[in-house]
Amino acid sequence: MKKTMIRAGAALIALAAPAGAQKQPATTEVLRDAALKDDVAWDLTEGLTTEVGQRLAGTEAEARARTWAVTRLKALGFANVRIEPFDMPVWIRGAETAEITAPFPQKLAITALGNSGATPPAGLTAEVVGFASLDALIAADPAKVRGKIVFVTHRMGATQDGSSYGPFGNVRRAGPSAAAKLGAAAIVIRSIGTDHHRNPHTGVQSWAAGVTPIPAAALSVPDAEQLERILKRGRPVTMRLVLTPQMTGVHQSGNVIAEVPGRDANAGIVLVGGHLDSWDLGTGAIDDAAGVAITAAAAKRVGDAGRPLRTIRVVWFGAEEVGGFGGIAYAKRHAAEKHVLVGESDFGADRVWRFDTRFANPKAPAAAAVAAALLPLGIARGTNEAHGGTDVEPMAALGVPIADLRQDGTRYFDLHHTPDDTLDKIDPEQLRQNVAAWTALLSVVANTRDEFGPITPAAQQ
Repeated sequence: MKKTMIRAGAALIALAAPAGAQKQPATTEVLRDAALKDDVAWDLTEGLTTEVGQRLAGTEAEARARTWAVTRLKALGFANVRIEPFDMPVWIRGAETAEITAPFPQKLAITALGNSGATPPAGLTAEVVGFASLDALIAADPAKVRGKIVFVTHRMGATQDGSSYGPFGNVRRAGPSAAAKLGAAAIVIRSIGTDHHRNPHTGVQSWAAGVTPIPAAALSVPDAEQLERILKRGRPVTMRLVLTPQMTGVHQSGNVIAEVPGRDANAGIVLVGGHLDSWDLGTGAIDDAAGVAITAAAAKRVGDAGRPLRTIRVVWFGAEEVGGFGGIAYAKRHAAEKHVLVGESDFGADRVWRFDTRFANPKAPAAAAVAAALLPLGIARGTNEAHGGTDVEPMAALGVPIADLRQDGTRYFDLHHTPDDTLDKIDPEQLRQNVAAWTALLSVVANTRDEFGPITPAAQQ
């Protein structure tokens, strides 16, 4: 009787499975559920943040991280583990202090933005002029800005999908160049974050063509709000700012690559990963030690279950934070290879809640099989407008289909690019749910001949 019931259940599973994926659900289900007890991702995250720590791109610390990564990936049983180096310009921070000198003298918590210019060693003191938005700064009369320290505020709020980061992040990305064009002596912004801790958020900004760099920094959210209140008193406000970062020239970064070789070299490559580098304020736990750990742990689980049809390539990209250099270098080197899917984990370690794609054929049987395998984890099928992330964008731009496993970003920007980005912020159970989700996706996609693209430029718009 029991054997009859088992056979009947298996037949129902096969009938319910999408065409071309009948053999996947049972295997995928077992792998997915086993991943809910995974310790590999935690061990990798703990090891990278403890044994290497901060990993600023192009520095000795990032080089140590690459060496560490090669050792760990080989120990986990991956094949073809290697470093693919590339060169990049390297910026490092120096001293960074700020204080209101009048009318209410007090110190402020501040940090330089990536590629910031420097003040004189002794600092600069100037009047502060405030703006409620980037648009207000851009529209300002140069005469009111010239020679002053510009302050730009905003009201970024927390969102599950992180959608507020795009528009509010422009204050950081474009604000320094806008201030420099108007002749400002320096710029300070309200940190691009949603916390109220006295931790400033760093992040990269790039100078517009022809702009002479000026000192550029972010105030912690409480200090930015304090400065707003002081400015509202209507009296002239002066600030003393010391920022001594420097460009150190061209140095080497690199991508660390490891593989689970597929049975059929012509079936293509499934690329997953995250970025190895981090900012230098915290230890880069959520951004992005967790991401490289999640995808590597999932790839290992699929590989340990038997050689997949397609090659799974795990890439720990270098120099993402400072301009996405690793993704660009990878695409230049591997553009001619057949990639059937790209995806990365780079939004913390909280629960995955949605499965987004960018497929020319979003109704492919394997896409439906992935969605079905994710449902028991509480993950719903989302849109066909996936972004993919900075590291895989260059490959996506070549037409490679994208899969996004969207993580809950409600608290992500409380920690993003701050000294608070440390291991204790990671919930092991939510980390395991991420591993289970990526395991399900890889188990299906690496064992099917289904094609999802290519994505044409018109389809990407």
